[in-house]
Amino acid sequence: MTAMKTVIVSGGTFGLGQSITVALAQRGYHVVAFGLMQPQVSSTAQGAEALRAELAQHGCRADILEADVSNAQDVQRVVEHALSRQGAIHGLVNNAAIGPLGTVLDTDEALFERILDVNLKGTYLASRAVLPHMIRAGGGAIVNIGSGAGYGKPNMAAYSASKAGIMGLSMAMAYDHFHDHVRVNVAIPGGGGIVSGMSVGRMGGDVQAFQSKPAQGTVAGRPATGQDLARAVAFLLSDEAEAITGTVIDVGCFAHQGGPLGPKPFKEHV
Repeated sequence: MTAMKTVIVSGGTFGLGQSITVALAQRGYHVVAFGLMQPQVSSTAQGAEALRAELAQHGCRADILEADVSNAQDVQRVVEHALSRQGAIHGLVNNAAIGPLGTVLDTDEALFERILDVNLKGTYLASRAVLPHMIRAGGGAIVNIGSGAGYGKPNMAAYSASKAGIMGLSMAMAYDHFHDHVRVNVAIPGGGGIVSGMSVGRMGGDVQAFQSKPAQGTVAGRPATGQDLARAVAFLLSDEAEAITGTVIDVGCFAHQGGPLGPKPFKEHV
C-alpha cells in the first residue's frame, strides 16, 4: 500500500483511464483524475458517473475534475489542485487520447491537428507542468500510454503519428530527467479486443459488434482488459520500479513491435 502519494491521471474519468484511476485509488494513492465530460470524436467516453460508482463500490475515492489536456491553463489548474491537496505530485499518467480512423487523404487538417493536440501536445503540457514539482521533490514517475499504432497501422495515419511521437517524447524525457530521478516509461495496451471508449467508438459505439471481432488477445488466452493495463501502470509508478526508466511494457500481444501476431499455426496430429 502506497501511503497517500498523489498521482494525476489525464483522461482518467472513463474507459481505460477509469480502470487506472480505480486501481491506483485502491492501492492508496491520492488520485486526481481529469477529462472532458462530453463525448469526443470517435469515442464513447463521457461523464464520470461510472467512475464515481466504481470508486464507491470499492470503498475508495478520487478527485474528479473537468479539464482539457490540450489546454495549458486547464492543465495548470489540475496541477494546482493536486498540489493544494498534498503539496507534492509523485506521479503522472498521460492517458488522454482520441483516435479517429483515417488515411492522410481522408483526415482533414483540423482533425489531424486535434488528434496531435490531445495525444501528443497534451502529454507534453501535462509533463511540463508537473516536472518542476517532481524535480524539486527529488524525483517522481511518469507513465505515458502508448499504442502499437505508434509503429504504423493501416487507416490510422494521424493517430499513428501521435503515438509514435509519444514513444520519442517518452524516451527523450527519460534521458533528460535521468539525473533528476524522474522515471519516464510507456505502457501499451494491445492485442485487439480491449474494450475502451476509443475502440468501441470506432465501431459506432456498438460494444457487441466490437467484441465479436476476432482478436489475438494476450498470452493469457483472452483480450487484455483495463485492469491488465492498470496493474502495469501501478507497477511503473511504484517503488518496486524505482530503477526502471525509458522502457516499454507491452500489455497485450507484441504491440510494442507493431503486432499483432498472425493466426495460430495449424499442426496436423499424426
